[in-house]
Amino acid sequence: MKKSIDLNCDMGESFGAWKMGADAAIMPLITSANIAAGFHAGDPGTIRTTVRLAADHGVAIGAHPGLPDLSGFGRRTMKVSAQEIYDMVLYQAGAIEAFARAAGARLHHVKCHGALYNMSAMDAELSDAIARAVLDLGGGVQLYALSNSRMMDAGRKHGLTTIGEVFGDRGYMDDGTLAPRGQPGGMIEEASKSVAQVLSMINEGVVVSLSGKRVPVAPDTLCLHGDQPGAVAFATALRQTFAAQGIALAAP
Repeated sequence: MKKSIDLNCDMGESFGAWKMGADAAIMPLITSANIAAGFHAGDPGTIRTTVRLAADHGVAIGAHPGLPDLSGFGRRTMKVSAQEIYDMVLYQAGAIEAFARAAGARLHHVKCHGALYNMSAMDAELSDAIARAVLDLGGGVQLYALSNSRMMDAGRKHGLTTIGEVFGDRGYMDDGTLAPRGQPGGMIEEASKSVAQVLSMINEGVVVSLSGKRVPVAPDTLCLHGDQPGAVAFATALRQTFAAQGIALAAP
């Protein structure tokens, strides 16, 4: 039974006058933050504010690079080359790293967003490009990757500390990938269901897919989406459950 886990959240996804997520309320409840870097969401002021908020709460700072798709929130598949992916990830992560340094902190990890995350999880060439970009950042930056995915293989091949990620607010397919958001069960909207799924992953190393299959997972870090309306309630319920079961929360 795993006795510790990282609780991460996708954050800093406001842009201009558009406000997304309850970052100030969620930040004290998590141990690592994935901060949007401007391609799918976020802007320089939002990055600065979110990085400062994370630093003030002792939360590990991560870059959350996505595809260049503000209007689609980075959730639409695009045809891009491995070189383009490398450039996008290095460019965006470098921006978060600069703001982290200015705040007296450091860049802890990179976790890709949305369609980029899903595309790369199944594509060895794209995963390799992401891993090389993280490697070239230097400084021991870690890679957060979908548990048991091609991206985990690529990170390990390049000698990166590669952290297996699972999700507390998403349904799973039989192959261990995330169910589409629009599919029934793709989004978990009740905190009790989220807690049950998370405990299964931590205590048993499996998640039950939408079809009922028990799929193996390696839960090193647990993601909640900051743009989900119930994110604060989910994080609170999970922390209470972890405390009751003696499961520690810590960034890797």
